[in-house]
Amino acid sequence: MLDNAKDATDRFHNTDVARTAGYTATVADTTGNVCIAEPGVGGMGVHLLNPNLLDTTIDPGKPEALVYRPQKNGALRLAALEYIVFKQAWEDEKGVNAAAPSLFGRPFLLTPAPNRFGIPSFYALHAWAWKKNPTGTFQPWNPRVRCP
Repeated sequence: MLDNAKDATDRFHNTDVARTAGYTATVADTTGNVCIAEPGVGGMGVHLLNPNLLDTTIDPGKPEALVYRPQKNGALRLAALEYIVFKQAWEDEKGVNAAAPSLFGRPFLLTPAPNRFGIPSFYALHAWAWKKNPTGTFQPWNPRVRCP
C-alpha cells in the first residue's frame, strides 16, 4: 500500500508541482522554524501542507503534508509523507472513545495541545517513503535528516 502512495506522490519531488496541487502552506513552529527537528533524536524536515486536505478523510495517495529534507545547496528533496487529522474533528465524526486513525496498519500518534506548532491536538503518521529511516518507516523522527 505504501507503494501506491509513492506512485501517487512521485510527481511531488518537484516542489512547484506540489504547490500547484495545493501544498501551499509551509509549516512553522511557534519560534518560526520551518525545518522541524528534535535535538538528539533527528529531523523531519520542511513540511508543505495542503490545507484543503485537513479533514477526517485518510487517503494514502493524498497526504495532508509532504515532508522535504533540505540539501546543502538549499534545494528540497522529498523524504516523507505525513497524514494529519485534528483530534476534535476525528472525535466529532467517530465518537469520543474512537481509536486513533490508522493507515498502513499503523495507528497515528497523538500530538496534544499545547504543542510546538500552537495548534489544537492532532493525530499524525509519517511514512518515510523516499528517505530510509533507520528507526522505522513510520517513526516521526529520522536521524538521517538534518536541519541547517
